Amino acid sequence: MSESEVLSPEPLSETHAQDTPVAPAMAPARKRPKPGERREQILQALASMLEKPGAERITTAALAAHLGVSEAALYRHFASKAQMFEGLIEFIEQSVFALVQQIVGRDLPDEHGALEGARNANRVIALLLQFGEKNPGMVRVMVGDAIVFEHERLQARMNQFFDRIESTLRQCLRPAAGALGSNAPTVEAQIAASVLTSFALGRLQRYARSGFRRLPTEHLEASLAMMMVV
Repeated sequence: MSESEVLSPEPLSETHAQDTPVAPAMAPARKRPKPGERREQILQALASMLEKPGAERITTAALAAHLGVSEAALYRHFASKAQMFEGLIEFIEQSVFALVQQIVGRDLPDEHGALEGARNANRVIALLLQFGEKNPGMVRVMVGDAIVFEHERLQARMNQFFDRIESTLRQCLRPAAGALGSNAPTVEAQIAASVLTSFALGRLQRYARSGFRRLPTEHLEASLAMMMVV
């Protein structure tokens, strides 16, 4: 946090300085966090702590100590630790799906855009894994390690996140299945979307379990090619 500027007094003459008592130096006044700033700091600290080995379960006492505040200060911004994790989930949802929207656009691809739809599916998987690679603390939330001891609604919300990813992939892949002459393009698109989603989730889990050493984007292009989603 930045500190407020303190104006220095005019310099005293040497004689006057000798006769004048010296006041003790006062520490600069610290600015209060702006609305929402402390809340963001708490979430950033929580995500940072989740990057450490063995940090699947973080107490509010440890989080408060990390921030240098009291536990009561945390609860002025969040009603519970579960609500803090909900803040991280909201960040994951907003960040990922804002980028997904840029990839797939508002309109679903038609049969003439079948190849582009398949490529978009690969791009969605790539951005999901790249997001995880850049935000390792968030990965522990995405795969459920950090929220396994928390309220069950958190895991349900992450399940919905991956359901939404799978649904997006299915919409991208259906035109490709139809263009290839499939008798059941919806079913084939569903299967392919399920395989891709499971692949992404497995890569994220491996990343977390390896202590963030095995990158989720490792050999990604070749891996997607082997699944014949081009």
